[in-house]
This record gives sequence, C-alpha cells and structure tokens, in this order.
Amino acid sequence: MNEEITKQLKEKFDNIGQDLDVHLQGLLYSKPINYWDYIQTDALLDLQTQRTVLPDEMVFIMYHQINELLFKMILWEIDQVATAESLTADFFSTKLMRVSRYFDMLTSSFEIMRLGMDVEQYNKFRNTLTPASGFQSAQYRKIEISSTELINLIDNRFRATIDRDTPFEHAFEHLYWQAAGKDYKTGKKSYLLTVFEERYKEEFIRFAKFYNTNNLWTKFKELPEAVRTNQDLVNAMRHYDYTVNIKWVMAHYNTANHYLNIDGKTTEATGGSEWVKYMHPKYQRRIFFPELWSKQELDEWGENV
Repeated sequence: MNEEITKQLKEKFDNIGQDLDVHLQGLLYSKPINYWDYIQTDALLDLQTQRTVLPDEMVFIMYHQINELLFKMILWEIDQVATAESLTADFFSTKLMRVSRYFDMLTSSFEIMRLGMDVEQYNKFRNTLTPASGFQSAQYRKIEISSTELINLIDNRFRATIDRDTPFEHAFEHLYWQAAGKDYKTGKKSYLLTVFEERYKEEFIRFAKFYNTNNLWTKFKELPEAVRTNQDLVNAMRHYDYTVNIKWVMAHYNTANHYLNIDGKTTEATGGSEWVKYMHPKYQRRIFFPELWSKQELDEWGENV
C-alpha cells in the first residue's frame, strides 16, 4: 500500500480513537459494493402500493415519490447554506442554482401528470385518496420556511399584525396555506389541516425557530454589500424566487385545472380546499425575496401568467 495513503488512514482513525489495523482486517471479510445495494433499488421499487386496480394510479404514486426525493435534495442544498461558517457569492449562487434546477425539473415534470394519465382513470382513483392531498407535503412546507423570513409566508391579510417578535405559535396560525383548510370567522379547521398539524406542527415550529435566522433571505441580507450586489447572486436569487413561486405553482395549477375543471364544472380538491383561488400565485402573494423585485413587479406578481 502507498505509504502516504497508509499515513493518512492512520491519522484519520487515530483522530477518532480507532485502530487502523482492526478496520483493515475488517476489509478482508467485507463484500464489494454493487449498484443495487448502494442505491437500495429493491427497497425503493417496493414502495409503490396502489389503492385501486387502475393502471395510471401507479404513475400518480411514483410521480409524487419522485417529487419528495427532489424536495429532499433541495433541503439538502439549503441546509449547506444555512450552516456554512462563511458564505461567498460563488458558494451561495452555486447552491441556489442547484435548487433552481431541481425546481425547473419539478416544473417541467408536470407534463408527466398533465399528459401522462388518463383523465377518466384519474377521476376514478382520486376518490380513493380523499382526504389526502399534496398540500400535506411536509418537506415542501420546510422548503418555504427555510427559504425566507416567516413574515413573507403569512397570509397577506394578516401581515400588518405580525412581526419578528410574534410568538411562533401565533404566526403559524396565520401562514398563507392555513387558508386552504381554515374558516377564519369560526376558527374551525378541516380534517385535512387538523391531521396535518397533529403530525407535523411541533416539528415545523422547531424547524422555523432554527431557520428564523438561518433562512436564505436572512443569510443573503447579512452578507457584505459587495457580495449582496453581486449580479450573478442577485440573478440566482430572483430566478429561484420566480421559479418556485410563479412557474412551479402555475404548472401545478394548470395540471389541476386539466383534471378538475371539465366542461366548465370545477371539481373540489381531494383535501376539500378551494384550489382555484388557493393555488394561484396572485392570491397567495408568496414572495421569498421581496426587496429584490421592483414595485411594479411586486404589484403584478402572478398577474400575467
């Protein structure tokens, strides 16, 4: 064995209090790695369980599982920005563009949903999914929370009453997506929202407390002015914001419209939300990095799409 490599290995295992010889002896009995074990192919391909006999339900299941894997990749990149000891424009831009490419892929992939499933089949098997909904993607909610300050995710109707000193519990009750399952006059929540919160609310609040000061927008604003004005970085921030909050949302909206708005009759979403109004960006008014857009761009957000 190369002496330099042996020296480096010894230093590595010494640093963690391990005996290099023991680990080398272990290699005598270990099996070579192969693709299917490394990727866990068998386990991955065993995760699709249909609720009906309709073939296109399998497309629906696998498509959403792929989405969740991409969401995990996005959160992986954001975490590296959030925990970086020092940020440079290049590092920040590189991570943002990676995330944007994942969302570009998510956006274009809606064609799989829009054109890859039979409408009649979809409108049969979707009835077995009620009250489940893509609304309940916890990873997507985490992407939002880790991308911007919580105030930018508050329902536009309540932002004037909430600031950075507002308790997380109170702010959580006024996040924009609460409107999909909550009657603000009575405070009553739908089953969709109730079970989602029972499963994830405490986790979301812990997550939000960390990202309160470590989200992408706060990290950006803390950079030196010379870095904040780097045009490549600014373009990367704007591209990410527009891709997530306009392009991806509209691709989702148009796909829902293809399946749920037939012959002028609009069908309710599986989770019971008013999807036509809830999903459209001009109603959501969700903008991660508001100060990077002009007043006109902000005023016309989601209007011309």
